[in-house]
Amino acid sequence: MAITNLTIMEEFILLGFSEYPNVQGFLFGVFLFIYISILLGNGLIIIITNMDSALHTPMYYFLGNFSFVEMCYTSNILPRMLVNIWRQKRNISLLSCAVQLCFFLILGVTESFLLAVMAYDRYVAICKPLYYPIIMNQRICVQMVFGSWVIGMPVLIGQTYQLFSGPFCGSNKLNHIFCDLPPLLKLACGDNIWGELFLYLNCFLSGLTPFLLILVSYIRILSTILKLPSTTGRSKAFSTCSSHVMVVCLFYVCGLIAYFQSESNSSGSIEKIFSVIYTIVTPMINPMIYSLRNKDFITAMKKLFSK
Repeated sequence: MAITNLTIMEEFILLGFSEYPNVQGFLFGVFLFIYISILLGNGLIIIITNMDSALHTPMYYFLGNFSFVEMCYTSNILPRMLVNIWRQKRNISLLSCAVQLCFFLILGVTESFLLAVMAYDRYVAICKPLYYPIIMNQRICVQMVFGSWVIGMPVLIGQTYQLFSGPFCGSNKLNHIFCDLPPLLKLACGDNIWGELFLYLNCFLSGLTPFLLILVSYIRILSTILKLPSTTGRSKAFSTCSSHVMVVCLFYVCGLIAYFQSESNSSGSIEKIFSVIYTIVTPMINPMIYSLRNKDFITAMKKLFSK
């Protein structure tokens, strides 16, 4: 009888960028600056959209919630990264790793559905302006945000439990910056092909469904805008959507590159760089896109600072 020895793992070691020991101090400074920028930028959006009565509209209500998700998203990853770099202690328990992965997946799905909700809001505003106050009332807006938060929770919690209820084989070194799905699946024991397919299918559907909703919304928006008689009207309609379109493209393009990169045979360093862009750099850029391209927000910001 063949006897297979399994080492029961109690923790992983997140290697991060440990292959570059001479730049650890520089990396700590860069990531700390990015984290502070994310908290300040997104926090400012939340404060201004709540304080200025002119911004008490569904569009800015969704934007404030999106900024809150961005802050939670990065706070799930960056503080531990900073501690690991500072203390040079990179171990993480299985429970902490499972919690980090679960929150990462849930917040990612929430973010994608909020982007879909924001696209639908623009669709109603441009295509059905007379019905906008009726359709996008306060109760509907709250329900949409609540639905974006909870829609993926049962499946993602269950899938995280499925992954961590099984054993892990070989080395406990996770060549990544945080507990992400692809590197964890590489360490899972046995023939895990069905588990992998089920996990990726759920993540794919969780990302594909909101993307299709966004696509349909913008096809209808584009069709309506092109029918407008005046150039000024078309320009104004395009300007209300441009910031959201840029954020959507940034979110999905960077996400696809990061996950396709993780499945390729490229070096771990390249994979980690794309993960940094997707999970950390993008949430830093988003507040700049929304604030610098929005006249109402700039006006509200000037009013706030003038006080």
